[in-house]
Amino acid sequence: MAEHPEISVLTPYARSLGIKLAKWDGDTPVMRVDFVEAVEGRPEHYHGGATGGLLETAGYAALRALLAQRDREAVLKPINITVQYLSAGKSRETYASGRVTKLGRRSANITVEAWQDNPDRPIATAVMNVLMA
Repeated sequence: MAEHPEISVLTPYARSLGIKLAKWDGDTPVMRVDFVEAVEGRPEHYHGGATGGLLETAGYAALRALLAQRDREAVLKPINITVQYLSAGKSRETYASGRVTKLGRRSANITVEAWQDNPDRPIATAVMNVLMA
């Protein structure tokens, strides 16, 4: 499995939550966060902000992976992110991966899903619009 240095660079917020690259699913990076005190909201459940942070990190990772495949570089700036919380994240590891649904010259649209036990049962989803400067 090839190392992708542009994906392994995480924001300080992502690092503070303990988000890391879990694996590659083909050309798609899958991000992971373990259940630790930094991500806990109500007892034994993820805080919504931590779930949102994981979704955002996975979305940017998917976009950076696609840009790297196409030998493109860009400074990424969020336009907006919409999160749908589908069920409570319990006290175990959570994964997320994104898919670039539209890649333009100056902006991208990304869909992201987070899950715990089964990727077919997401606990949250997000749609992101990102400016590429």
